Amino acid sequence: MPNTNKLERISIKGFRRFQDIDLEMRDLVVAIGANGSGKTSFLDVFSLLSASANGQLLDTLQIQGGLNEILTRGRSRELEIGVSMNVPDYEPLQYNLVLSPKGFAYEIKQETLTQHSDPSQNEPFKYIDSYRSRIQYFSQEDRKLVTPNWEHNYLETSLAQVPKMYHQPENLRKSLGSSSYYGALDVSPQSPIRLPQAMRPSKLPGANGENLASCLYNLRETNQDDFETIESILSTAFSDFEKLNFPPVAAGTLSITWKDKNFSEPIYMHELSEGMLRFLWLTTLLQSDSLSQITLIDEPEVSLHPELLQHLVYSLREAAKYTQLIVATHSDRLVRFLEPHEILICDLEEGATTMTWADTLDLEKWLEDYTLDQLWAMNILGGRP
Repeated sequence: MPNTNKLERISIKGFRRFQDIDLEMRDLVVAIGANGSGKTSFLDVFSLLSASANGQLLDTLQIQGGLNEILTRGRSRELEIGVSMNVPDYEPLQYNLVLSPKGFAYEIKQETLTQHSDPSQNEPFKYIDSYRSRIQYFSQEDRKLVTPNWEHNYLETSLAQVPKMYHQPENLRKSLGSSSYYGALDVSPQSPIRLPQAMRPSKLPGANGENLASCLYNLRETNQDDFETIESILSTAFSDFEKLNFPPVAAGTLSITWKDKNFSEPIYMHELSEGMLRFLWLTTLLQSDSLSQITLIDEPEVSLHPELLQHLVYSLREAAKYTQLIVATHSDRLVRFLEPHEILICDLEEGATTMTWADTLDLEKWLEDYTLDQLWAMNILGGRP
């Protein structure tokens, strides 16, 4: 089903080059820009929010070298992230998180989750209202803000720890916590996508394609229309493609074969090119209706022939009906097939990232004579070194 609980805005202060960002969010966000302009960092912000919503903030910050390592160097003394989530028939939910260094560690300086549920009231309704060690959350039983009566972990967010209050705040936590990141697919000779795979009840192909066989096989058996859509996309992208099959290899283990019209024998996954593997994996991923509410993809164009990118954009748009899809790319050819309202331009001004939606620029006259990728190459859009 379509994703109705989407983020409307995000604000970021003090995260790497994001000194002060306040941005409208959209269903499909394709970030472009030079190396070091903040595209991947934008994905990392959502991964950090996901970790905080799942009670894994400490582990995630330790992997990144601690809070001090991700603060805007020499310019920020704390990290602040705020998000606004759409709630059908109600006012948006507002979540704000502020982290400050504390010795070699950090503290959660402030955390709030609010909603203007009653337009007649000046003050919003508060689900969470915490400041340093003073933790407060709304108790349905007491009908007021209370302090925890259990051992609260002060290095993890209240959002991840307090009891489930109402379904709307829980939807926000689930949305943030379900963010899924997909980076460069491992296509080495012994990678999971090239080898036979154990059957699992999987609806997604996995970050490394480890569940691709199960996902496609289950789709063929339970939703023939969606499986045929994937085969149709493959047929359009590869004119010699005929069909996919799933020969058993051992008990409970399947392989995938790719039938080419020119050969009587099928082609196994270990024989396919990197581009064919990655396109099959991306198509399967993006056609799934089981995507998390926020999906992050870094450089989906890797290994793909430029002619495949038009088909990729079609799949990106289909996926954005079910998930808030945030993509980072360096590909000018991919940009050619996008619309201005889908492109987020990342630039650097005095070392800090700026982010601008392409449809807010005056491009109408330019687009009469040039394509979007040409305007990017000419530096009309910005986002160039």
